[in-house]
Amino acid sequence: MKPETVSFYDKVYQVARQIPFGRVTSYGAIATFLGAAKSARMVGYAMNGSHNKDVPAHRVVNRKGLLTGKHHFDGTNLMQQLLESEGIQVIDNQIQDFDSVFWEPRKAL
Repeated sequence: MKPETVSFYDKVYQVARQIPFGRVTSYGAIATFLGAAKSARMVGYAMNGSHNKDVPAHRVVNRKGLLTGKHHFDGTNLMQQLLESEGIQVIDNQIQDFDSVFWEPRKAL
């Protein structure tokens, strides 16, 4: 019997699904947790392809708290609206009090 292999994207989705409501993490934090520290961009590509997969992609931002993935959401402001509906304040595409809402997979999982 052949062991099942889990793709990098699926591993990214497994981590992203564990980000708590009202918290965010970064592409790089997920990549580092998965042992692929230089693959933050690949995590971004995974998030772009995550729609319709029950993945809270809106909770994954860049390392400075910027909504760099917002262009991949329907509508002009959907990513920000989703974050704000969880109590996260966003001004000019920047998460406010980023350190206080940041979720670190290496510590949490």
